[in-house]
Amino acid sequence: MTSPTWDPAQYLRHADHRARPFTDLLARIPDLPAAPPRIADLGCGPGNVTAFLAERWPAAHITGFDNSAEMLDKAHVDHAGPTPGGGRLDFAHADVRTWAPAQPYDLIVSNATLQWVPGHVERFPEWVAGLAAGGTFAFQVPGNFDSPSHRLMRELAHSAGLDDILRHDDAVLTPTAYLERLADLGCAVDAWETTYVHLLTGEDPVFDWVKGTGLRPVLTALADDPEAREGFLDEYRAALRKAYPAAAYGTAFPFRRIFAVARKKA
Repeated sequence: MTSPTWDPAQYLRHADHRARPFTDLLARIPDLPAAPPRIADLGCGPGNVTAFLAERWPAAHITGFDNSAEMLDKAHVDHAGPTPGGGRLDFAHADVRTWAPAQPYDLIVSNATLQWVPGHVERFPEWVAGLAAGGTFAFQVPGNFDSPSHRLMRELAHSAGLDDILRHDDAVLTPTAYLERLADLGCAVDAWETTYVHLLTGEDPVFDWVKGTGLRPVLTALADDPEAREGFLDEYRAALRKAYPAAAYGTAFPFRRIFAVARKKA
């Protein structure tokens, strides 16, 4: 799969909708064992939701990790530095596919990132081992790969000879499968799924949404062929209009998310 180039401004165009699953995940994370806690955010992106961790744990030392220079630059500018509660928020380059805790963490959290990491469940043992006793590993991933937005994208990519650059519905597991993997590691696990129905506004809002996330591999792959790129986007945009028709009040965009909160034994 192509490693996509990210555009923080495009990603943040739907920041409120994208942040809601993280706040729901955050609400289910139990108290952490240390005060102040040490927290790692895997795939922090532009840092906008990483900052929510500092609101929940004001004295924490929080490090956001990402492999996108563009995202990290935005995170540094907007969020890095001391926090009002006496903690610190910093950011560092890391590849989630190989990242391992260099010290014990009280919380390792990941928001809408692990779907980009093939075989991410194989990383769970090392991450859980890197938690302090009583620490928590928590994440959420999209579970919408069979939705029209992604199915249509894959069909067009197939027609364009780009089969190998997009994720399929096996990119993530079911809540039950995640629970079983983490329970086998000795964790107490809370796993669930939620389908949000985002009400989007503006012209071609679903296209605008996926342009900031799922469509990035296509945009990256066709970056050097503007004609093919625009042809693909025009056809995809038209297909999305039919799949997600606009109404007077906006465009309804159902989006399934999968969550897991795993607490290591004290």
